[in-house]
Amino acid sequence: MKKTSRDERFSATERKKEVLDKLSNLGENLYQQMAQGNFPSIKMPSRSIENIYYNPEVRQYVLGDRTVKRTAQNIRHIKPFTQLVWTGYFAQELTTNRKTSTLRDVYYSAQAYEISFQDQAESDNVITDLETVADCAREDLNIFPEERSAIFGDLTIEYTVPGYEGKQLNLTSHPDGVMIGPALTYSEFVKTTADKVIAIEKGGLFTRFIEENVHKKYNALLVLTAGQAPRATRHFIRRLNRELDLPVYIFTDGDPWGMHIAMVIISGSANAAHLRELTTPDAKWSGVWASDIVDYKLPSDPLTELDVKRLHELQRDPRYKNDLWQREIKVFMKHKRKAEQEAFSRYGLTYIVDEYLPAKLEEKI
Repeated sequence: MKKTSRDERFSATERKKEVLDKLSNLGENLYQQMAQGNFPSIKMPSRSIENIYYNPEVRQYVLGDRTVKRTAQNIRHIKPFTQLVWTGYFAQELTTNRKTSTLRDVYYSAQAYEISFQDQAESDNVITDLETVADCAREDLNIFPEERSAIFGDLTIEYTVPGYEGKQLNLTSHPDGVMIGPALTYSEFVKTTADKVIAIEKGGLFTRFIEENVHKKYNALLVLTAGQAPRATRHFIRRLNRELDLPVYIFTDGDPWGMHIAMVIISGSANAAHLRELTTPDAKWSGVWASDIVDYKLPSDPLTELDVKRLHELQRDPRYKNDLWQREIKVFMKHKRKAEQEAFSRYGLTYIVDEYLPAKLEEKI
């Protein structure tokens, strides 16, 4: 089994120390400014649209060189400055005590310290600011979204979280799949017989694949993204690809939104331009393509105005310049139809497993 490289992932102890050092440096810097009689301030990379650009070398969006400054000297900055400092303190408490929190938890926990957030969206935005300041992902700060994705297949992992260190689990152990939460995200890979990863947008198809033993028939690990894949899931897919040398195939609904679910796994998103190690650039979008809707005569629905608008946006997006993506966008625009993964059931419940899936896995794209 391929060893984890240091730039891919630290050990739990190294990761904790690095995060605590960064947070401590942030606090020390603020303290020194005040000790010198100055209003404390924080400089961070700008996340404005003007400072985000697509870097073809790393095949994802990245931040430019522009920065913004928040200072206690500016009355308009007092609230967001205070929110950011408290969030850093809260993240340090979580990391020090090896506890985790959800994004929702952070929003409510702030009230106990009389830190006011207008809503969770504002709280989430400040957490993202902290990511840019501390130069680490919120998951490394022990802050996670509500998990909804899962994995199933012959992979044995070893936990590293407190209380479970050294315990092993095979991911075929639960018939509904194993949730991709914090414990699984940072686990060690012990052994696998799989030679590929199949990422699936919809829960119904994920369940069907488990029932039809796709993991055995096609020697695959099955990952449910449950719509747009959470960042922890995207990081986990990247780990499977990098550490185990497993190619990744992505199956989504045949519509512009499904295309984008695949693209975010492959090339990331503008919202996460400040982060690395979330993308799997060599993953393949294997369907459902617009041309599949035509070729397989799938039951379909007309594209809405919003769908068409989205297609025009994708057509201009530098991530979609590849021939496959441009071709499929044009087919969508020509036929103005979309279809769900479940549409293959018109040919029988197992058609997608017996006919469509092997054809797509063998397709050269």
